[in-house]
Amino acid sequence: MMLSFENPALKTENLQVYYGDHHAFFDGNLEFEKNKITALIGPSGCGKSTFLRSLNRMNDKVANVTGKIWYRGVDINAKDINVYEVRKHIGMVFQRPNPFAKSIRENITYALKANGLTDKEELDKRVEESLKQAALWDEVKDELDKSAFALSGGQAQRLCIARCCAMKPDIMLLDEPASALDPISTSKIEDTLEQLRKNYSIIIVTHNMQQASRISDYTAFFHLGRVIEYDKTENIFQTPHEKLTEDYVSGNFG
Repeated sequence: MMLSFENPALKTENLQVYYGDHHAFFDGNLEFEKNKITALIGPSGCGKSTFLRSLNRMNDKVANVTGKIWYRGVDINAKDINVYEVRKHIGMVFQRPNPFAKSIRENITYALKANGLTDKEELDKRVEESLKQAALWDEVKDELDKSAFALSGGQAQRLCIARCCAMKPDIMLLDEPASALDPISTSKIEDTLEQLRKNYSIIIVTHNMQQASRISDYTAFFHLGRVIEYDKTENIFQTPHEKLTEDYVSGNFG
């Protein structure tokens, strides 16, 4: 079963990904609803991160991606698209926290300044807003000029989420954002994402099924480079249509 929405935040049409001669992802036809969290689940190597990274052209230099990715009526997978503009609207948070070797404040303002925002008041406002959105403000507000490298792993990952929020994207892509974190930090990240869905459409790759069932509205199950089933999260976990999906979510897999 595949889902369709009247006005999706993002939509892929016949998306294929090749690494050289290796066909890594097949026939991606997925739509993502606005202001919802969609989880991509499946065993390691099933193509979920490959698919996710294609959505804001992160695979450009390493893979050949064909098919269409529709965002606001534009195929952003077309040749003549400005990839940097795409990434302003579709932000990405990676598996391992990757703060810049700068202060906490500069981690947030760096990209804003690079995009021409110089007003100090506005920059300060964005710093505070984005750190609040990432539930980090109260922990760091008195230490904004300290190195981001002084943060714990969980804090550093929330800083990366704040950095993404500061650009005010429409869509946030997260590639296993909590896989390197302890349970308490993971719980904070999940609480943060629940709050962020009010302002963003979120697509998250996770290998943690409990996480997918806790925080996502929709779930897509990937296997061997294909989307096997895509439905409301409760249906995927309670009444899946496909035997393969049922085996995976019930742990009888592999």
